[in-house]
Amino acid sequence: MFCGRPAAAMMSTKAFTLVPAVERELLQGDKERVSLECVECCGRNLYLGTSDCFVHHFLLEEKVLPAGTATFTATKQLHRHLGFKKPVNELRAASALSRLLVLCDSSITLVHMLSLEPVPSGARIKGATAFALNENPVSGDPFCVEVCIISVKRRTIQVFLVYEDRVQIVREVSTPEQPLAVAVDGHFLCLALTTQYIILNYSTGAAQDLFPYCGEERRPIVKRIGRQEFLLAGPGGLGMFATVAGISQRAPVHWSENVIGAAVCFPYVIALDDEFITVHSMLDQQQKQTLPFKEGHILQDFEGRVIVATSKGVYILVPLPLEKQIQDLLASRRVEEALVLAKGARRNIPKEKFQVMYRRVLQQAGFIQFAQLQFLEAKELFRSGQLDVRELISLCPFLLPASSSFTRSHPPLHEFADLSQLTQGDQEKVAKCKRFLMSYLNEVRSTEVANGCREDIDTALLKLYAEANHESLLDLLVTENFCLLPDSAAWLEKHKKYFALGLLYHYNHLDAAAVQLWVNIVNGDVHDATRSDLYEYIVDFLTYSLDPELVWKYADWALQKSQEVGVQVFTKRPLDSQQSSFNPADVIACLKKYPQALVKYLEHLVMDRRLQKEEYHTHLAVLYLDEVLQQKPGATGQGTEVTETQAKLRHLLQKSDLYRVHILLDRIRGAGLPMERAILHGRLEQHEEALRILVHELGDFAAAEDYCLWRSEDRDPPYRRRLFHLLLGLCLRPGPSAHELAVAAVDLLNRHATEFDASQVLQLLPGTWSVQLLRPFLMGAVRDSVHARRSAQVAVGLARSENLIYKYDKMKLKGSFVRLSDKKLCQMCQNPFCEPTFVRYPNGGLVHTHCAAGRHTNPSSPSPGTRT
Repeated sequence: MFCGRPAAAMMSTKAFTLVPAVERELLQGDKERVSLECVECCGRNLYLGTSDCFVHHFLLEEKVLPAGTATFTATKQLHRHLGFKKPVNELRAASALSRLLVLCDSSITLVHMLSLEPVPSGARIKGATAFALNENPVSGDPFCVEVCIISVKRRTIQVFLVYEDRVQIVREVSTPEQPLAVAVDGHFLCLALTTQYIILNYSTGAAQDLFPYCGEERRPIVKRIGRQEFLLAGPGGLGMFATVAGISQRAPVHWSENVIGAAVCFPYVIALDDEFITVHSMLDQQQKQTLPFKEGHILQDFEGRVIVATSKGVYILVPLPLEKQIQDLLASRRVEEALVLAKGARRNIPKEKFQVMYRRVLQQAGFIQFAQLQFLEAKELFRSGQLDVRELISLCPFLLPASSSFTRSHPPLHEFADLSQLTQGDQEKVAKCKRFLMSYLNEVRSTEVANGCREDIDTALLKLYAEANHESLLDLLVTENFCLLPDSAAWLEKHKKYFALGLLYHYNHLDAAAVQLWVNIVNGDVHDATRSDLYEYIVDFLTYSLDPELVWKYADWALQKSQEVGVQVFTKRPLDSQQSSFNPADVIACLKKYPQALVKYLEHLVMDRRLQKEEYHTHLAVLYLDEVLQQKPGATGQGTEVTETQAKLRHLLQKSDLYRVHILLDRIRGAGLPMERAILHGRLEQHEEALRILVHELGDFAAAEDYCLWRSEDRDPPYRRRLFHLLLGLCLRPGPSAHELAVAAVDLLNRHATEFDASQVLQLLPGTWSVQLLRPFLMGAVRDSVHARRSAQVAVGLARSENLIYKYDKMKLKGSFVRLSDKKLCQMCQNPFCEPTFVRYPNGGLVHTHCAAGRHTNPSSPSPGTRT
C-alpha cells in the first residue's frame, strides 16, 4: 500500500497525518475478494459500500494522545445486504431525514441511517449512473433533500426531491454531451461532459462552457468546495477553480496528471493519484506535503474530515492545527508561507482568536526578519503586528529602565537572549541592529504604539543615542520627552555626555543643576566637547531664565569670563513682568566692577529702551568722556582721528537732551575736546561761542555749517537764519586767517543762499568782492526773491478771485427786491420795523439787525434761516 519517495522530493510542511480508521479485517472478514467501493461519513457514523452489495455501518471514536496526535477506533454496528448482485457505487447521508441514499445497480435506494432497512414504501430512484446532493437547496422545504442524478437516458440530468418515504422528480434537463460527473449548487449544475466542463442553470437552461477535457483519457473530477464554487480536474495536471459565473477567482493548483480524487480542507486542496497523496495550498498554490499512498482509489472530505481509502482499508487525514503548522513554518524560517497560511486561517478561527493569533505570527515573523537583518521587512511586520516595542528593547541589556515592569511575552516570540546571541557576537551586526532600533523607536515614540510605555521607549532611545554619540540625542532632550531622570542621568554621566545631562536637568526643572554642570564644563572641571560655544549658550540660557536668583548667582561668573558677552544677560532679557527683579539701579550697581559691561548696559537703556531718565544719559556721557580722555590725554585738533568712543560721545551729545550739560562742560574744559565743547555750548543756546570754537579753534567750516543745520532742526526759519548770519559774521571778522575765512564765507553763501537775508548780507560784504565771486549766491537770492514775489502775486490773485465770487453771490441776492413797510414783522421778535435797516435770510425772512446780532451771540434762539 505504501511506497517511498526520495527525501529531497518531500515537502517540509507537515499539514496532515495519515491515521488508519477501519482495518482490513473489520471490513473483509474472511472474504478475500471483497473490495471497498465507496465511503460516507456523517458525524461519528461511517458507512462503507462494498463490491458484494453490502453496506457496513461503523461508529468512529477519536482519541487525542498526549503527544498531540489523534487515533481512531471504528466499532462496527451492523451491515446489510441490499439484495443485488452488483457493487454499491455511491453512498450519501441525508441526516435531516435520517436516511442513507445508496446507489447500486442504477437505482438509488432509501435506507434508514441506523437500521439500514429500506423504507417501507420502497421508494427509490431508478435509472441513475451517478448522483449528487444539493447542499444549497432551492426548494426551501426542510423535510426533503434535493438530488441531481445522471440518468441512464443519454444526455439527461434529472432533479428529484427526496422525502423520508418518497421521491419526486421536479426537472429533467438535456445536455450537449453525455455527462460523466456532476456537482450541484442551487440552480447551477457543474458537469463533466465527454469533451468539456460546463456550468448549466437547470432553471433557465443557460449554459456556460468552461474548458475542454478528454473524459476518455482520465477520470473527471467535479467537486463543490463552497457556495457557488467548484473544483475541477483541468488539462495539464491543473486543479481549476470555477464559479457558477464561469470564472475563476483563485489561481489553479498543479497536481499529478493521473489524479484520481480531490478534496478540500481549507486552506488546502488534497489530491490522490496512483502512488501519492499531495497537499496543495489554496493561498499560494504551492505543494506543501507529499504522503506515499499506493492503491488508493477514494478521496473525499466530509465536513472538514478527509477520508482516503484503498479497496481494503479506510484512513483519515488528520490536519495538524493551523497554529502548529504556522509555528513549524516559522521555525523553518519560511516567513512568507507562514504569513500566507496565517492570513488564510481567518475563515477557520473565531475573529477575536484570529486577531490575537495573527498579531503574534506577525511579531514572530518580524523577529525572524530582524535576525536576518532584513530591517525594512521587520519594521513593517512589527507595525502590522502591533509589537510591544519593549520586546525589541529587551534584546539590548540595560536599555530598559530599572523601574520598568515589562516582562517578555510567554511563550516567547523568539529564541534569542540578547543581540549578542542573535548576531553571534558580530559587533558590526550588533551596530546595525542598534541603528535600526534607534530609527524604529524614534518613529513609534509619538504613535499609539507607545501608549503606556513612553518612559521605557524614550529612556531606551536616550541610552542608544548616548552610546552611539548620535546627533539626535540633543534633539530628543530639547523636545517633549519622557526620559526617566535617574536612569538617564546615570547613563549620560557614564558616557560623559555632560552637556546633554544639563539639558535633561533643565527639562526636569532642575535649572540650577544644569547651569552648574555647564559651568563646570566651561571651567574645565569636566570634559565635554559637544558645544564649542557653551559659554555663549549659558549666557543665552540665563538671559531667558525665569529664575532671578539663578541669574544673579551666575551673572558675576558670566561677566568675569567676558564683560561684552556676559552683560547680555541683562541687555537681551525680554521686557516682561520680571523687570522688577532686574531694575536698572540694581543692575548698574552690579556692573560697577565691570566698566565695559556698564557702558553696554547704559547704551541698552538709553539707545535701545529709550528710557528718558537724566541720570542714565548723564552717566553714559560721563563714561564715554572718561574713556575718551583716557585714550587722548593731549589736545585734540582737527586732524586727529576720531575714535569709536568719541564718535559715540558726540552722537549722544547731539541726539540726547536729557544729560546735565554743565557737569560735562566743566569736565571737558581744558581737555582738548573743542568739538564736544561746541556741542555743549550749543545745548546751552550759546551759539556764538559754539561757532567760534568750530571756526576759529578748529577751523572746521563744514562742522560749523552742520552745527547750524543741527541746532535749527525743527525750528522756524528766522531761527535758522539767525544761526547762519552768526556764522557768516564770524567768517567776515578780520584776523590772521581772514583769507581762509573769506573763502569759507563765499562757500557758505553760495551753498546756502536761501538761508540768508540778501539785503543784510550785501551790507556786510566787503566792497572789493566781485559779483562773479558771489554769482551763485546772488542768483539764488534773486531766484528766491522772485519766487517770493510771484508767490505773493499768486496769493493776491487767488484772494481777488475769491472776493469776486463773494461779490457775485451778493449781487445775485440783491437782484430780487424786498418790500418793507411798518406792517412787516420781524420773524424773530414779531415786532414791526421802525427803521429801513434789516437783515434778510436766504429763505426770504426779514429780521431786525439787533435781533440778528442777538441770534449770533445766542445760538439757542429761534432762527428763520441762514444769514446772508
